[in-house]
Amino acid sequence: MTDDHAPGEGTPPARIGDTLPELSRDELLRYSRHFPLAEVGVEGQRKLKAARVLLVGMGGLGSPLGLYLAAAGVGTLGLVDDDVVDASNLQRQIIHGTSDLGRSKLESARDRISDVNPHVELALYPRRLTSDNAMELLGEYDIVVDGTDNFPTRYLVNDACVLLGIPYVYGSILRFDGQVALFATENGPCYRCLFRDPPPPGLVPNCAEGGVLGVLPGIVGSLQALEVIKWILGAGPPSSGKLHLLDALDLSLRTLTIDRDPACPVCGDEPTVTELIDYEEFCGIRAAEGHAERTGVAGITPTELARRLDAGEEITLIDVREPHEWEIANLGSRGARLVPRARILDVVEQLHGESAPVVLYCKSGGRSREAAARLSDAGISGVLDLEGGILAWRDEVDPGLARY
Repeated sequence: MTDDHAPGEGTPPARIGDTLPELSRDELLRYSRHFPLAEVGVEGQRKLKAARVLLVGMGGLGSPLGLYLAAAGVGTLGLVDDDVVDASNLQRQIIHGTSDLGRSKLESARDRISDVNPHVELALYPRRLTSDNAMELLGEYDIVVDGTDNFPTRYLVNDACVLLGIPYVYGSILRFDGQVALFATENGPCYRCLFRDPPPPGLVPNCAEGGVLGVLPGIVGSLQALEVIKWILGAGPPSSGKLHLLDALDLSLRTLTIDRDPACPVCGDEPTVTELIDYEEFCGIRAAEGHAERTGVAGITPTELARRLDAGEEITLIDVREPHEWEIANLGSRGARLVPRARILDVVEQLHGESAPVVLYCKSGGRSREAAARLSDAGISGVLDLEGGILAWRDEVDPGLARY
């Protein structure tokens, strides 16, 4: 048997190799429903046991990924996440439960996955994936799956996988729509062949702003898990070069063909990106922060804002989140009012007539900082941004507020 065929053509991926582990008696029983499948069988199950898969993010997509890859018998799962479980996760992140609130997502996922399949080896990485650690971390694995929902991580994972020669399973969700693709295979396209440049910050809403149907990440994450398993087994037609688009409302799945772009800056014939870069800067996040600084937007800590409010100082406090977020937790008792970020310029004329300082807040600081810069551009001086948003207010001032 040789390793000179692309995955998906009947041979095991080259990174997994030909020396496959044996299955224990318990494993033979556990995976017995796989064995009648010609595409799996005992040899395919040994390939699964030999495989090392890295999951970046243990949220909505990471939940079904972790559960189904473990149940299928993938031998080693690496889990990357630095977040904790909060109540707003439970609508879709099924690997976590009510008893896990406040726990590390990695600890919660570890316990659940170990219960699903104690034969799986788990490696936990309680950190953010960055340009400083990605090459070393990803280089330990055969295939990488992105379960995050932000563009800097998406481009970082793609570029690192291309540079390392590791396949990348992409997935994204928003509202009722999902996308799945296998990128960075040999001679196949990468994420940048499809999306050369990221959208401007704030143009594409995240799940907190745009919402997501709770069952959708279960479907998309399961499709990602399927792509991983097919690649490990070398089963079915090759998936590289295909973008699968799911519309959950009409239950349709369309597939688009994507060709490798010879001019791609990462995987093209003459790549210009030969090492990892600053992906916060690449995605415009640092530029947006710099714009806030250049337009005179300063920050105020929750502790300082609470002190000034308690002293009776008149402050115009504006919440720039969405109405459903306001219903979960707000500072209305402190005089805040809701003006969603998209409508922030509607209050410019009114603010021109007020003498009180203006403080904007959102969930964690990003949206309010951008909205504050827009007000500053419109001629409102001295606008302040609540550092860390309502989450920081909860941590520093009012722990009774709901965390979401």
